[in-house]
Amino acid sequence: MLTAVVLRFLRSKLFLTAIFFASLTYFLVSFYSDGSAMLASGEDVHELGSGRRPLGHVFQWQGPEDNNETKTKPSFCRNSVQGKALIADDKGYVCNRQNVLPNGCCKPDTEGTKHYSCETCHTNGCCSIYEYCISCCLQPEKKEVLQDVLGKAAGSLNLLLTSVSDHFELCLTKCRTSSQSVQHENSYRNPRAKHCYGESLPPLETEGTLTAA
Repeated sequence: MLTAVVLRFLRSKLFLTAIFFASLTYFLVSFYSDGSAMLASGEDVHELGSGRRPLGHVFQWQGPEDNNETKTKPSFCRNSVQGKALIADDKGYVCNRQNVLPNGCCKPDTEGTKHYSCETCHTNGCCSIYEYCISCCLQPEKKEVLQDVLGKAAGSLNLLLTSVSDHFELCLTKCRTSSQSVQHENSYRNPRAKHCYGESLPPLETEGTLTAA
């Protein structure tokens, strides 16, 4: 008798209606949660320029203390790797490739090694040599310029910058030649200033000689 009552209840419209609304509620809650997560992720990318990183990332800027050459020598350095003649490391040094130590750092007390060097760079933030662009870009006082770069970054560049976690990686990425440096398909706006860490476009070569930074 009890079994028959239970079966009749399970087949009743009231029970089926309750099941329907419970399923609908679960679907709406799940959909809203997923949408909120996607929105939060999108906001993290959009707010990249204001210094906010995707969840779990803290952007590391080069600080004034990194200019203290008397402190303990670093155990390891990242560097620009591919240069045939010059290498720039993440401490702001640029040196000849043969003066790179086994730990990846430039040997500081060597002829030709320079710290935070803006050689070949101009006041608009464009340089003719990639490694000097990185070294100049790593100067702590360039932080404001680079914050503007992050703030104005949009579209695909923003997506690229989501993988950038610190000052050095930003300079590596920004100093590479980009579409901004290209005037026509096979020519640069200025072949002598095609590596830029700032927002300014390389001036056309016909505009005259630039003032060095």
